[in-house]
Amino acid sequence: MNNMLNVSSSPHFRSSHNTGREMLYVILSLLPATIFGVFHFGLYTLAVVIASVAAACLTEYCFNMVCRRKNSLRDFSAVVTGLLLALVIPPHVPLYVPILGSVFAILFTKCFFGGLGQNFMNPALAGRAFLLISFGKVMTDYSYDAVSGATPLAALANGEAVSVRDMFLGFAMGHTGVSIAALLIGGLFLLYTGTITWEIPVSIVAVFTVVMGLFAGHGFDPMFLLTHICGGGLILGAFFMATDPVTSPMTTTGQLIYGALIGALAALFRFYSGMADGMSYAIIIANLVVPLLDKYIIPQPWGVGKKGQTVDLDAPQKKGFSVPRSAVVLCLITAIAGGALAGVYTMTKDQIEYNQMMAKLQAYKEVIPGAAEIVYDDALTAKVEELGGEVYGEGAFGKAYINEVAVGVDESGNTVGYGISATSMEGYDGEITMAVGMDTEGKLLGISFTTLNETAGMGMLVNEDSWKAQFADKEVESFVLLKQGGSSADNEIDSVSGASTTSGAVVNAVNAALDYYRNVIMQ
Repeated sequence: MNNMLNVSSSPHFRSSHNTGREMLYVILSLLPATIFGVFHFGLYTLAVVIASVAAACLTEYCFNMVCRRKNSLRDFSAVVTGLLLALVIPPHVPLYVPILGSVFAILFTKCFFGGLGQNFMNPALAGRAFLLISFGKVMTDYSYDAVSGATPLAALANGEAVSVRDMFLGFAMGHTGVSIAALLIGGLFLLYTGTITWEIPVSIVAVFTVVMGLFAGHGFDPMFLLTHICGGGLILGAFFMATDPVTSPMTTTGQLIYGALIGALAALFRFYSGMADGMSYAIIIANLVVPLLDKYIIPQPWGVGKKGQTVDLDAPQKKGFSVPRSAVVLCLITAIAGGALAGVYTMTKDQIEYNQMMAKLQAYKEVIPGAAEIVYDDALTAKVEELGGEVYGEGAFGKAYINEVAVGVDESGNTVGYGISATSMEGYDGEITMAVGMDTEGKLLGISFTTLNETAGMGMLVNEDSWKAQFADKEVESFVLLKQGGSSADNEIDSVSGASTTSGAVVNAVNAALDYYRNVIMQ
């Protein structure tokens, strides 16, 4: 037993390279993108990078100390995780965001699974997914220096023109590692030093391009494809995330299949989901497939099957392809659960839609007190449809939308008011939709929420009658939010303490409805 050999955890390098050296090369390759990000977005971005890296290193050090493990900071993998996480989040997030993301990435994705070589997915991407789920509003806010704007992919989805040149050089809205030129410099350095091979990044970009050309509806338009290649996290993910030696396949064939899977998923997520960019989730899903690729794609050893080879018939014979029993059981459980949920949804779909319609009509009646019935006017509906679901007012009211217009009539069929459904996508937790009631003389009668998922005890306080009463029976051009309170004029609204984001989103949506009433309904 004393002669037994212990095999260290992956990644394994058949060369003079070691883990520390490879991670150092990755750090060096990320420096161009990091430096440019700090140059473009300002010195605060450097604080975000430092906080992310420091939190990752400190978390790993404390875990090793508590568990009495050997200090593993010398392999620089924690630095790489913190640096990568900083590059895939907005450049001006509060410092607690990169700190919490790095703690989650190192502790829950790496350390709890045994440390380097044992994690089943890329830690930095796991940290980013955690932040997107936990801090959705902050993680999608790319404003800086009081300048607010959509990322190139979001702008493209809204039908706006984008500059491929700015995207390539890095002069665009987005996460810190937004410069494609800087990322390519780093990626080529990794290829030159042999830290990564070409199979994964090339297969990702190639398959992504083909799938986008086939299914995105623009054919193989070069400018359209270049925009999507340069936008989002495709290049960063292809060269620096997907090539992680721990969570990527070991064989050349496996790497090509793995890269093709990521490219296809990234393209499908980008165009057929609500996400502007799904590269992170594409890589995470592909990470979960890697064990199967390594198990069933095994290179044939030299000399096997050659003429004159002897075979030991008494030796156990290699079995053919088989799916692990646990995988079969898991698939069956998932299929049964999915079928049950689908069945429940099918059975309750009509009732859910009916309940939503009744809640909306009730909201309209609440904001048009004199209405005996709520009806729809074809001409007003057509005018709303002309908006095409785009942001109303070209951003003058933030990300506000006009959804529909209903008409309140009395028992004689006379119009007594209008109910305007308006949405702001800038609530702290996303969508806020409300009914805004207007009488026929231009007076705002009140507001009633139909979608509100803000923080309990803070943002949800906007649904209190005392706060909503600030909008009732007012005849103004627009409202102004006072974050410090102390309103005295009809057009001034006191913000909910500690919930200025939610309060501002409501005011923007109401102002959009007021503008639509004056300039569209009453014309």
